[in-house]
This record gives sequence, C-alpha cells and structure tokens, in this order.
Amino acid sequence: MPVIGYLNSTSASGWAAQLAAFLRGLKETGYSEGRNVAIEYRWAEDHNDRLPVLAADLVRRKVNVLVANGPSAGPAKAATTTIPIVFTTGADPVEAGLVASLNRPGGNLTGVTTLNKEMGAKRLELLHELVPMATAVAMLVNPTDPNSETYLRDTQAAASILGLQLHVLHASSERDFDHVFESLAQLHAGALVIGADAFLISQSEQLGALAIRHSVPTISPYREFATAGGLVSYGDNLSELYRQAGAYTGRILNGERPADLPVQQATKEELIINLKTAKALGLSVPLPLIGRADEVIE
Repeated sequence: MPVIGYLNSTSASGWAAQLAAFLRGLKETGYSEGRNVAIEYRWAEDHNDRLPVLAADLVRRKVNVLVANGPSAGPAKAATTTIPIVFTTGADPVEAGLVASLNRPGGNLTGVTTLNKEMGAKRLELLHELVPMATAVAMLVNPTDPNSETYLRDTQAAASILGLQLHVLHASSERDFDHVFESLAQLHAGALVIGADAFLISQSEQLGALAIRHSVPTISPYREFATAGGLVSYGDNLSELYRQAGAYTGRILNGERPADLPVQQATKEELIINLKTAKALGLSVPLPLIGRADEVIE
C-alpha cells in the first residue's frame, strides 16, 4: 500500500476542513485512506521550527508522496530531492524558490498556489470602503511564517496609496491574541486586517469571536472567519485549493511526475459579508458592496 506523508504546520483540530477537502480530491483519483493508501500525519502544532525535523522523519519513512502546506513547503523541499512533493501556498512558488516556473516546475515539486500576495491590498481597500473614517488600521501577521514579509509589504504599499497609517501586530500562538486586541485601542486603530497564514487560518473562529467582543471591524482571507461572526472575508476557496492538492497527489501515485504537472493557481475569490456583525458594529454596508458579495450572512 502506498504511503502519503502529510506535513502540516498547524494542528489536526484547526485543519479539519482542509484535510477533508484533500481527502475528497484524493478519492477523485481512486484513493481512499485505509483502503488503498495510508497517510502518515506530522503536525507541527503551530511551531514552525519543528518542521525540518518532521520533514526529515517522513523522508526516513520513505513515503511515496510528501504533501506540505505553506510554511512546510520549504522544509519539505530541503529534506528530499527525490520524493515527489505536492505543496499548497499563498506565496509565489517561483519567488519562494520552490519551482523553476509555474508551467514547468522541474524537480520533484508541484502544487497549488493562491493569490494571497496580491489580495492583501484588495482586503485593505475593502475594509477602507466599509470603515472610511478610520485613518489608522492594524494588520495581524504571524512572524514565524516565512511568507509574512511578502504579504505585509503588499499591504503597506496599499496603505500608503490610501493615506492610511498601518500598524503591524504579531501573533504566533493563541496566547498572543488578547494582547493584539488590547493594542488596537492603544494604537487608535479603527480596523484590523488579518494576514494570510496557516496558523491564523486555523484560529479563524476564535479571531471572529474576539473581533465581535472588542467591536473591531475586521477582514480575513478565510470564509470561516465571516461565518464565525467576523465582519468580512475575502480570499480564495480553501476547500477547492486542498481538493486540487489531493487530486495532484493521487495523479502522482498513479505514475505522473511532479515536473510534468504545472503549478495550479486558485483564481476564484469569495467575498463574504456578515450583515449581522455590521449592524452590531453600527456600520452601514454600501449597497454596491453587498451586490458584489458572493455570500451575505444576515
């Protein structure tokens, strides 16, 4: 029975929806866990410094394919040049050094990428449209994410164009969240942008609840945030992203080479607005913005 090594920077509980989507994609190519494929899971529990050791462990296990989420992709690549790797990332895979090009990855890696680098500016614009009176805005990033500087740079450029003061706040564990929301008042930040990061994805529900408790207009890349009570989310459909990664993994198990599989780009962005939260925050959502939404929660 072939074995998949599943390397992830977060936790099983925080990544359940994405894992379910991955397994659906795997099933589309004829593989079901426990029936004709085994999966070895390695969860870093939001400690990115553990990833190199976990990646090396899976390589020693001689898995047939190694699957790695964003922060895990670099350590996975460093661990092996022979085992096929399927990654999911919000960064530019070429800029991050994962592949030679999107159309011709070369080597032993391929995968799926989102548009998170480009979406940071758009999220800030949407938040500014919702809270036009806010002159200072904060952005929450995970400093242990190797891609955080790239996402931040894009958002800072957008803040400059919009004439906004952007404060950067850090969180790499749940313990940091209370301090983050207390800092918003001290900084007189009128709104919050949540960065695109695996740890912050896994904490979408908690961040949504905290944003409501502290009455902070907040935007996140992930729909789970808006459905948990956050004001608005704008980003790629993660379920589709991980379904595609599962399908690529199955195709590699069926004999295709990563070098021959172009890196796929997720191009479907979803805008979800929680009108119930907007009302609680005393915000009036412009009708044109409601008209552009893919989903409105009332």
